[in-house]
Amino acid sequence: MTTNLQLMIFRTLANSIENNLFSGKAIIILGARQVGKTTLIKNMFLNNDTLLWLNGDETDIQNLFKDMSSTRFKAIFGNKKIIVVDEAQQIADIGLRLKLITDMLPEYQLIVTGSASFELANHLNEPLTGRKWEYTMFPLSFGEMVQHHGLLEEKRLIPHRLVYGYYPEIVTQQGSEEIVLRQLSNSYLYKDILRLEQIKKPDKLIKLLQAIAYQVGSQVPYSELSQLCGLDAKTVEKYIMVLEQSYIIFRLGSFSRNLRNELKFSRKIYFYDNGVRNVLISNFAQIENRIDTGALWENFVISERKKYLHYNMQFPNIWFWRTKQQNEIDYLEERNGKLSAYEFKWNPEGKFRKPITFMHAYPETDLKNIHRDNVEDFLL
Repeated sequence: MTTNLQLMIFRTLANSIENNLFSGKAIIILGARQVGKTTLIKNMFLNNDTLLWLNGDETDIQNLFKDMSSTRFKAIFGNKKIIVVDEAQQIADIGLRLKLITDMLPEYQLIVTGSASFELANHLNEPLTGRKWEYTMFPLSFGEMVQHHGLLEEKRLIPHRLVYGYYPEIVTQQGSEEIVLRQLSNSYLYKDILRLEQIKKPDKLIKLLQAIAYQVGSQVPYSELSQLCGLDAKTVEKYIMVLEQSYIIFRLGSFSRNLRNELKFSRKIYFYDNGVRNVLISNFAQIENRIDTGALWENFVISERKKYLHYNMQFPNIWFWRTKQQNEIDYLEERNGKLSAYEFKWNPEGKFRKPITFMHAYPETDLKNIHRDNVEDFLL
């Protein structure tokens, strides 16, 4: 359900999309269900009578795209100029259909949304090579909410965001967060994933997600996850890749260059949204009553940083760093050969010690402590 407040919150992608309208290419917006893709488009083209909306979830729309010619498309589009294909992953051979429209009917602007990138991308990449602008949309971001109601108000709400996350319906329906998150998790979030033929054990998929949720911010060996959820290690790896491609989780690799005892092949796994992580383990206790506050803070800051980098078209290499002796740095970025290192502490008064081993090996690196009092320096 779209609320008036959702329509009022400006989404960062709107400017980039608007700048690329009618440039001869399709605009593709990918992201998990319920992150606001539909609301973004409706808000951008409010009261625009040249827009035609086609919902790929509906059977008649799926049938409409079968064996279509440019002549038939043109007859259906009529006087409309902006053609939105929502939830396009449900339409067979969608890439070939969109290529036909883009090549033969350049006077129309195609805007396509999809909630399952692994499926949609397979059907889009080859047919639409050089014919698309592609964007990823996430739940609301710290930066978007700061723009909406100011830095002071959003920083006051950070403890709430650590527990309930940034899905638009969560942000705009205060007081119903737990109910909405459970509905989101049960009804929407895994809908496209579970439809895939390769996901043959949905109960094990949830167990895998729960196991990952309990280990946010820690190294997660696939062998250990395999034992926890009752899947073989290869299946665990495949499921994790699918979950990553569907914008539920993402992986962070380990940085290794100079030292023998650096971990070279380890991975950490984070959630794109704290609320999704917490609903998986049914823990909505407030920050002051939790033992996992540090993990929630780390997940929040790293996921928000990923949103910031993506929306600002910045693409540094990103890692964490750790040695066999448990020396660790939470997060690294590398730009043009220069490293920046970050530690994440919820408490501004918490102990912050620079790892001597790392600083000796990489003496030119900047190392900063990001806590709740200075987080805007990292996320804005």
